[in-house]
Amino acid sequence: MTEAEKTLVGDHLADKVRRRRRLEQTVSSLPEQTRIITVSNQKGGVGKTTTTVNLASALARRGATVLVIDLDPQGNASTALGVMHRPEVTSVYDVLLGDSSLEDALQPTTDHERLFCVPSTINLAGAEIELVSLVAREQRLRTAVETFLRESDRTYHYVFIDCPPSLGLLTVNAFVAAQEVLIPIQCEYYALEGLSQLLGNIQLIQKHLNPTLRVSTIMLTMYDARTNLAQEVAHEVRAHFPTEVLNAVIPRSVRISEAPSYGQTVHAYDAASIGALAYLEAAAEIAERSPDGAESPEKAEAAGGFATATDTPTTEGA
Repeated sequence: MTEAEKTLVGDHLADKVRRRRRLEQTVSSLPEQTRIITVSNQKGGVGKTTTTVNLASALARRGATVLVIDLDPQGNASTALGVMHRPEVTSVYDVLLGDSSLEDALQPTTDHERLFCVPSTINLAGAEIELVSLVAREQRLRTAVETFLRESDRTYHYVFIDCPPSLGLLTVNAFVAAQEVLIPIQCEYYALEGLSQLLGNIQLIQKHLNPTLRVSTIMLTMYDARTNLAQEVAHEVRAHFPTEVLNAVIPRSVRISEAPSYGQTVHAYDAASIGALAYLEAAAEIAERSPDGAESPEKAEAAGGFATATDTPTTEGA
């Protein structure tokens, strides 16, 4: 290893230690009312499900009680959280059709004792057609969530809804049930492709079905500081959405990519990795934001402790 390489590794480790210490000193406040957040992007492959499960896991590790509702027929969020989602399992499909309550479908995860999941099954693939003829078809998830939160013995601080990468009745149900939308954006070419359409659809939901819905958070994912393209994309997104974009960015990471194949979040798979650290930073920042995306004074003061587009390492340690 050359001296330059040694210096680079040393700087990387020093940065990691500095960020972790700053994070340990940041105390996240728990919301007084449950924050219901739909994670959505109509463009596939942007890290939507990865963002959902790892943010939920990070918030649970920071003291929150979190529920993940897997509304994607692929069931990847259920897999990552170690939850059974075979066809015979009671799932969100049964909840949407009115055959079961959300409490009936709820399962503890293998990831953390404060993290719970309502799984998806392959049955959900046909739900779009079955929902068409039902009464209040756009409101069914919202009604189930409101009933569950009102009657549950447990206080949930966050509910994350993982959507399929398309705009159908499942995604509409997620938008109607939520107060906030979190949009993950990949720091690569065509990153903003389809974003204007997504924002337009959200405006339609606001106008006709859920006037309280807001795009509160935009998260930059798969960021590689070694490329000019990633920096340009990050700059462009921040220019268009200065208040919604998190300071924390999620690096392109081997550990983040590997974790789902083991049925784990990155925190369970490798808690010491830079990817796990980045999601903890993002979770802390989200916790200090109000639902409309504004920063609290405390968060604004502590912003120096979060990764920015200019200082986030993109490679893993050994």
